[in-house]
Amino acid sequence: MDPSYPLAIRVACEFIGTAFLIIIGNGAVANVHLRGSKGFRGGWALIAMGYGFGVMIPAIMFGGISGSHINPAFTLGLATWGLFPWADVAPYVLAQFAGAMVGQLAIVATHKPYYDRTDTPEDILATFSTINSAHSRLNGFVSELLGSVVLFSSALALVHSPLTADEPAVAHLAIGFLVWALVVGLGGPTGPALNPARDLGPRIIHAVLPLRHKGSSEWGYAWVPVAAPLLGGLIGVGSWLLLLGGGV
Repeated sequence: MDPSYPLAIRVACEFIGTAFLIIIGNGAVANVHLRGSKGFRGGWALIAMGYGFGVMIPAIMFGGISGSHINPAFTLGLATWGLFPWADVAPYVLAQFAGAMVGQLAIVATHKPYYDRTDTPEDILATFSTINSAHSRLNGFVSELLGSVVLFSSALALVHSPLTADEPAVAHLAIGFLVWALVVGLGGPTGPALNPARDLGPRIIHAVLPLRHKGSSEWGYAWVPVAAPLLGGLIGVGSWLLLLGGGV
């Protein structure tokens, strides 16, 4: 984050960056899960690539301006450990949730004919939010927690690594590959979300839109991809700070 940029500019970057994350990431899911799409049944590798690029592109665009948090769990984790001003937390988090919801609305607008052709509620929900493959909240929580700890601690290590000190763009490029790898490695159980805004914002959109065949929004599971990343943010940022962050 560059504090020389006004808060309004940084918040706008968080809004746009989170919207891009959803457009690219959930767009990849829609391409694979919605009947009639050219990528229908394209496979998990396509989805993992979508989320990797969905994080990488905003990171390179906005990492030097807002920090490209695009994730309330990261923002809150940084603030809790004294690495981000609390005064900026609420504007960042609100922008992230708003961006996720607007990004999801864009996906619905562009994919509406394919939503209408898809008659499997789980396929439709997957284009919005995560669900656990074993229908286990415990398994989902453990998976989301592990992924979030790895994500946040590794992202900070990449950005502050001596190898990337003179090449910050390389670090932000690597964060995209990190997310790609996490979705490949931990995607089986939950998706994964690793981000409260990425899951809850689109889930709200799913609940309110009158989509054909949409089924349940699975609110009984909805707390998992919110609570687990928030805890993962505290642990991930804290573990990086205790181990490697002495010079920050």
